[in-house]
Amino acid sequence: MPGAPVLDDIKIIIEDIGKGGGNKPPAGGDGGGDDDKRGRPGPPSPRRYYTGIVLGIVSILMFFMALASAYLVQRMTSNRWVPLHLPAILWVNTIILLASSATMERARKRLAVGDLSGFRALWMVTTLLGLAFLGGQLVAWRLLVAQGIYVATNQGSSFFYIFTAVHGAHLLGGITALIYVYRRNFERAKVSLSTAAEVTSYYWHFMDGLWVFLLALLYLGK
Repeated sequence: MPGAPVLDDIKIIIEDIGKGGGNKPPAGGDGGGDDDKRGRPGPPSPRRYYTGIVLGIVSILMFFMALASAYLVQRMTSNRWVPLHLPAILWVNTIILLASSATMERARKRLAVGDLSGFRALWMVTTLLGLAFLGGQLVAWRLLVAQGIYVATNQGSSFFYIFTAVHGAHLLGGITALIYVYRRNFERAKVSLSTAAEVTSYYWHFMDGLWVFLLALLYLGK
């Protein structure tokens, strides 16, 4: 499944765990010169992290667009389509997720002015809101199960569980990235805290927007 190893991908994007490129210069050189300078690895460019997260977002988007296309085709052509009554808690979950984007941006503003403690507090609030969203999604599942609606009940319920499960898995990867940025000591890292926070915010805002799109799509299928 595209985007399944989300944790590993995001960690690689945030911090280059390799050696920064290049090989170790051979021992016994002439003690200096251009060869020694060329063999000395420099700090990785932040551009690689931005490029990596964009490529990851595009791959996830293509995967969900394929699912959305299949959903629309089934919705319009199937004569066995049964509309699904969506739990009202989905609206609460949506508000929570949008609020997490707001707290993330406030956290980045605190970081920009050098308020590290304010950044960390708001960053943790964002993480907790993300966890609250996932908890709310589980509650939505339990409400459907209580009504006897399962994955294989009908086509509408199948797509609902698939959409929410895959989105939740990707969002969990984003939560892992939030925790990673919160706990990482960037004084010894090859990437700055501001770059890591910005790259993570791109992914997080994308997941928020993707959920709003999926929710609109699900209501279209009612």
